Amino acid sequence: MRILARSKIHKAIVTDADVNYVGSITIDEDLIEKAGLWPGEKVLVVSNTSGARLETYVIVGPRGSGEITMNGAAAHLIKPGEEIIIIAFEITDTPVETHFILVDENNKFVQYLGK
Repeated sequence: MRILARSKIHKAIVTDADVNYVGSITIDEDLIEKAGLWPGEKVLVVSNTSGARLETYVIVGPRGSGEITMNGAAAHLIKPGEEIIIIAFEITDTPVETHFILVDENNKFVQYLGK
């Protein structure tokens, strides 16, 4: 078995951080669909700005909003304005179809990567 990157949102900008929320990362529903993510799915969040790395789970944000909100303890590590990469993995013994997307500075879909 191998652990393979299946979904990625590349160069997203954190729009908000809420330390009082229970936890997770809120992501615009359009981006969740384009990247092939599921609500509740575990993701790795990597900050290109600070170098912080953390694991959390996906919560659906308003469609078309461009929202990327760090919630709970994660909001202490990754702040609004930081550029991040959101990655989901799959454990499998066969190749997986990837859904890697690039977004612009407003977290709007630009293109698929590697296709």
